[in-house]
Amino acid sequence: MSVFVHPKGLCESEDVGEGTRVWAFAHVLPGARVGRDCNICDNAFVEGKAVLGDRVTVKNGTLVFDGVVCEDEVFLGPNVLFTNDLRPRAAIRRGGDDLLSTVVRRGASLGAGTVVVCGVEIGEHAFAAAGSVVTKDVSAHSFVAGNPARHKGWVCSCGQRLDAGLVCPDCGNRYAEGDKGLVPQG
Repeated sequence: MSVFVHPKGLCESEDVGEGTRVWAFAHVLPGARVGRDCNICDNAFVEGKAVLGDRVTVKNGTLVFDGVVCEDEVFLGPNVLFTNDLRPRAAIRRGGDDLLSTVVRRGASLGAGTVVVCGVEIGEHAFAAAGSVVTKDVSAHSFVAGNPARHKGWVCSCGQRLDAGLVCPDCGNRYAEGDKGLVPQG
């Protein structure tokens, strides 16, 4: 198995894992690190200092800029937008340490049109609803929505909303509150 790049896609990175697919009009810049079995859909853009783990889905029109790290099995819905500069000015070129990094932890999902303001961490298996504007850290398994995104409830690693007892009605997983969000309980 190798990397598939659509004839109208552009993958300039040499650090792309086996089984990854780069579709039409997507652009992966040199220096980007992309894991195994990723799916980078039409018109997506991955900048040179971005990192995508294994099995990451980057849907159509999504922009992943320098300083963004997405761990394994992250889902980025259509038109997700990351920022990396809190004070952008056309006349001032910032780079390196002047840019703020963003981390999206394993298994998190960002719905269509989510905007992520730089400098935040989105916890494992967290879920941002479509159209959310994430301006601060999101706890593990937290469901957030709105502008700015606010905690609305909890989600299981399978994606289902948890009941009041923090039990998944679909798969039966149980959770308890911890320091950084929910923690699975056996």
